[in-house]
Amino acid sequence: MKKVTPFLMFQNGKAEEAMKYYTSLIEDSEITTIYRYGANETGEEGTVMHATFSLKGQEFMCIDSNIKHGFSFTPSFSIYITCDSEKEINHLYEQLITDGQELMALGDHGFSKKFSWINDRYGVSWQLNLPK
Repeated sequence: MKKVTPFLMFQNGKAEEAMKYYTSLIEDSEITTIYRYGANETGEEGTVMHATFSLKGQEFMCIDSNIKHGFSFTPSFSIYITCDSEKEINHLYEQLITDGQELMALGDHGFSKKFSWINDRYGVSWQLNLPK
């Protein structure tokens, strides 16, 4: 086994949009590969057949599902970010909560200086932590 990589399946052609959004929010992040469906292939032409991106060195894979499923993302799997400053956690919170859903309000919950758990506009779950 070479490595273990988190894999995100987007619906409605949102994979590339989400990758661009995430890599714009977190410094030292980039989209590394994008392979798209072409004409007469099983997915909608131009959508993401397979892609990789990294957030602070953590690689992720993603696709645009060409099959409509009765499920999406769940908060039981989340991306956990340890922030370095109040400015950083506040910025990430404000960006990720836009058109998203708050699961735990941004604040002091006793176990850290500041923490929040949210689902972003794509349904991906994030835990933002500023340690004490």
